[in-house]
Amino acid sequence: MERNLTTGSVWKNIFYFSLPYLLSYFLQTLYGMADLFIIGQFDGAAGTTAVSIGSQVMHMITVMIVGLAMGTTVTIGQAVGAKDRKQASRFTGNTVTLFLGVAVVLMVVLLLLVRPIVSVMSTPSEAAAGTVSYLTICFIGIPFITAYNIISSIFRGLGDSKSPMYFIAAACAANIILDYVFIGALQLGPAGAALGTTLAQTISVILALIAIRKRDTGIKVTKSDLRPQPPVMGQILKIGIPIALQDGFIQIAFIVITIIANRRGLTAAAAVGIVEKIISFLFLVPSSMLSTVSALGAQNIGAGKKKRAEQTMWCAVMIAVGFGLIVAVTMQFISVPVVSLFTTDSEVARLGGQYIRGYIWDCIFAGIHFTFSGYFCACGRSEFSFLHNIIAIVLVRIPGVYLTSLWFPDTLFPMGIATACGSLTSVVICLFVFRYLKRKAA
Repeated sequence: MERNLTTGSVWKNIFYFSLPYLLSYFLQTLYGMADLFIIGQFDGAAGTTAVSIGSQVMHMITVMIVGLAMGTTVTIGQAVGAKDRKQASRFTGNTVTLFLGVAVVLMVVLLLLVRPIVSVMSTPSEAAAGTVSYLTICFIGIPFITAYNIISSIFRGLGDSKSPMYFIAAACAANIILDYVFIGALQLGPAGAALGTTLAQTISVILALIAIRKRDTGIKVTKSDLRPQPPVMGQILKIGIPIALQDGFIQIAFIVITIIANRRGLTAAAAVGIVEKIISFLFLVPSSMLSTVSALGAQNIGAGKKKRAEQTMWCAVMIAVGFGLIVAVTMQFISVPVVSLFTTDSEVARLGGQYIRGYIWDCIFAGIHFTFSGYFCACGRSEFSFLHNIIAIVLVRIPGVYLTSLWFPDTLFPMGIATACGSLTSVVICLFVFRYLKRKAA
């Protein structure tokens, strides 16, 4: 159902919207973590590495789809804030048409590139076959991954972040059960992990389609709304493409880091893969702030309440920084035990503990620049989100990780610090961009 987020307490609206999103993102993250945890109990380092590398590739694809769908969330949110239901229907219909084509093309292209992708990732030879199997099955499921994220973006644009949480909760439970069946009972290894994930995502789409048919969302999509309209698609893509590229480059940076770790051997590769999964879990709060500020900010800007949109951003920054500080300090004392939850190899746990103690400070800085990115999206200026990320990645994150890997061959801690410095660079740029936009609007 449509929810008006332009009135009432800003703090209350943030928590009302972000908590269901946080829970749904938490459940979605459990997909990869469940795969990694369960295969770690039934398979060795090769299987763990195959799933960690394969799921990292899938995570990159998924976040780019989600980034592109941000154009839908913002445009529908602005239409809802302006109380223009016809425009909201047009954006919804054209979103369905646009992403149907994107999903099919993406699936075909990626299936043709499975082996080159595995090669580019510098996948250790012991894990190559498992990675190919994992990615092939997941690529076949891309239409379902796309469908779920598009439906979720439409609901969030309407101010409803609860429905996507329900869909993914059922799918997550199914994924865990299927993982134990395919990986544990049937001993299918990485292929079993991919089967569980893909079938569970299919379940979430089926549930979402049933909900759309039975519930009144306030949007009536007609055949004319499904017909491609260049101006409408242009608005969606104007916001979505920079965010998709931004998220894609962020994930490419993480993949480059994985490649650097892979070249240090199977143990370092497994350690970095596990830490990336843990970090993706801990980044739930920063990521939820980005989507929350995008949706709330879009509705408020659509309603002509720009100061309220700005206030929403600053409240979200405070939440993200507070969370980041608590997590970063705590992890300094429990890093190795946390990594040990995902592996029985003591050396993998030791190296993972080093890496995460440096990397974890990124929770603070990423939380700040994610929130700014959400505000830039709500303003329709998502190109600034792309700009600060690409500068930080090219000038700081990747060079920093590469150099620290050469200078400190016996520890992964400096590599973790280098990733956090990349986000700190983004924060500095965001502050300058925000001041620029304020002066321009004055």
